[in-house]
Amino acid sequence: MSFWGGSKAAPPPPPPPPPAPRSGPEIDGTTVLSLLFFLSLLGAAYAGSIRLLPRTSTVKTRVLFVWHLFDALIHLFFEGSFLWNCFFVSYSLPTSFSVASRKHPRIKLLTPPDVYWLGREDRIYGANYGEGVFSRLWQEYAKADRRWGGTDLGVVSLEVLTVFVGAPLALYICVLLRREERKGALKRWFWMIMLATAELYGGWMTFAPEWFTGSPNLDTSNWMYLWLYLVTFNGLWVAFPVWILWEGYRAMSSAMSHAEMVDLVNYLNKNKKV
Repeated sequence: MSFWGGSKAAPPPPPPPPPAPRSGPEIDGTTVLSLLFFLSLLGAAYAGSIRLLPRTSTVKTRVLFVWHLFDALIHLFFEGSFLWNCFFVSYSLPTSFSVASRKHPRIKLLTPPDVYWLGREDRIYGANYGEGVFSRLWQEYAKADRRWGGTDLGVVSLEVLTVFVGAPLALYICVLLRREERKGALKRWFWMIMLATAELYGGWMTFAPEWFTGSPNLDTSNWMYLWLYLVTFNGLWVAFPVWILWEGYRAMSSAMSHAEMVDLVNYLNKNKKV
């Protein structure tokens, strides 16, 4: 009771503890749902090729169309949901949490000391602190690479480019492939090479810092983490870009050889008249 007879205002209740991140190599509903969603986007990309490409399209054109549409969908839905978690899913730190020591049984910050995501010292962001479907999805992948459960500065910066530049560019390439204009072949290959190079660069910048520091955030102790999550899911964005770079090199070399041959024929014809 106060001096004037009134009661003191009760202190606000402490925030609930953050949700426990998913742990352990178990195949449950979230795992199955994540894999089915991944495969459904691949099926949607193939269905899109059937619906949108001319029947006269070659197998190579169809494969390129499916890959780029699948690439765009993955970036928009998967990496887009990752960014959503990074910017809009958060947990209010309890007053007892020491920012200086950064110790909490369930909280592992990915930012350097005295660096705060979005300038907020009182909140932490990331999928680990959400309970929605896409938060649980990224908690699942974070079992293999824990950076995706929080806000690793390098990963988030790369994913902003991936979602807002890579995905629209992949969709634009699909438009070019659908037109199938002969004179626009080099234009298509130029943009495909640009995107493939960016994909390879993004993969390198995602994993190179880990390899050079002993992979502190990667867990390869389980076959599912290593071969499915890390190798298969990320390997697709190595194999296809490398193949596209090879095909683009061949296409541009052939076009240059053809142009050189035309110039030679024109030169010979001109000299013959003289």
